[in-house]
Amino acid sequence: MNIAVFGSKHHEIVVSLIANLLKYFQNKRDFSFAFENIFYDYLLKQNIKVQQFTTIGESNFTADLVLSFGGDGTFLKTAAIVGNKQIPILGINVGRLGFLTDLSGREIKDMFQIIENQNFEVEQRTVIEVKNSKNISLKMPFALNEVAVMKQDSSSMISIKARINGELINTYRADGLIVATPTGSTAYSMSVGGPIVVPQAANFIISPIASHSLNVRPLIIPDLWEIELTIDSRSNSYLAALDGRSKIFKTHTKLIISRAPHKILIAKQKGRSFFDTIKGKLMWGADTRE
Repeated sequence: MNIAVFGSKHHEIVVSLIANLLKYFQNKRDFSFAFENIFYDYLLKQNIKVQQFTTIGESNFTADLVLSFGGDGTFLKTAAIVGNKQIPILGINVGRLGFLTDLSGREIKDMFQIIENQNFEVEQRTVIEVKNSKNISLKMPFALNEVAVMKQDSSSMISIKARINGELINTYRADGLIVATPTGSTAYSMSVGGPIVVPQAANFIISPIASHSLNVRPLIIPDLWEIELTIDSRSNSYLAALDGRSKIFKTHTKLIISRAPHKILIAKQKGRSFFDTIKGKLMWGADTRE
């Protein structure tokens, strides 16, 4: 099995996890590893002996499995690089909440055995594609979690006209607007009051950020529909963030949001459901009186 490894440089535990990973698999000839080049350089500086392994960048590479050591932010960066390669990504959580990262860094022994025995299931997750009316090139025009349109400065709100399949549904006057996938429903969208949606649902969630109207609520639509956003602001510009990767656009530039032609494959531990994750991360059913 060929395994590509991505990781965060902001968590010290990642270094020891990689050291243990290489030690566990050092005599298992059926497994080979390649490291993302920036992460590779970081490990070298931490005296982890990775010289015998190859490196990968953002260009084409092949692997049977991708490991992402970090939090959800690291996972999203990994997913953006994997793109349409159709390689399953297994997330190892060393961050805080971690909805995308399925395994905990504390489960070292279990984690390595799951990888060795391929004891995981693969789920397909919807991806958002973003185009614009000016054909401005975006390095990575896709998002696994969400696309967020926000005001660039901290003063006044922006106005966002949202059309679905050409029909005007609302003009949002707010600090911004989020279009999320079901995967992203537990991320930024949830923090602004959006609903939690199971990953298998074929929907987009449209949620305003700090709406200036009390009667505006999140909206769920089929992900086969196309969303067009026209933004107006006093600064004549706005910020668009795709899974945290931000770009400034002029207000005369419309955004066209639709379902991408490819999906991201997420490897999940067998026997662990989405509801197990929700109950564990959000403490559903927990009685604080106990």
